[in-house]
Amino acid sequence: MIRRRIAVLMLLCAGVVVTHAQSPTERQNDEALLRARETVWRAWFAGDVKTLEQLVPPETVVMSGGENEWKHQADVLRSSAEFHAKGGKLLRLEFPRTEVQHFGDVVIIWSSYVLETEVDGKRSSGSSRVTEIFVWRNGRWMNPGWHTDNER
Repeated sequence: MIRRRIAVLMLLCAGVVVTHAQSPTERQNDEALLRARETVWRAWFAGDVKTLEQLVPPETVVMSGGENEWKHQADVLRSSAEFHAKGGKLLRLEFPRTEVQHFGDVVIIWSSYVLETEVDGKRSSGSSRVTEIFVWRNGRWMNPGWHTDNER
């Protein structure tokens, strides 16, 4: 009982809103889901192509605000490696508001985010919104697509 309350409190403090009442199993699954989401973001900024290959499948589609071209897994891996090769670092990553919608083995995560990076000694920060798709496949959450707004 105490664990359940702590888990709910953690989700509320993280700005997570779930769109329906959850069982203990669903709450644990959402915690794993949000950890997977965090892992994808941090792996991208760290240039961790091995982790990205495991969590971002070949059929991935990415749409980014302000960019005309859609991206796929190879583009995600390449852009991550390029960011890292330039000495890019993630200094701050926060998701002030997150809503999760469940549709069987597919979940949509709606979030606002704040991030700060450093490249070549120059810091930049921004905030925006992201819609992410996660699919439960082979015993893990995978991230086959997302769409970001232009930074605000």
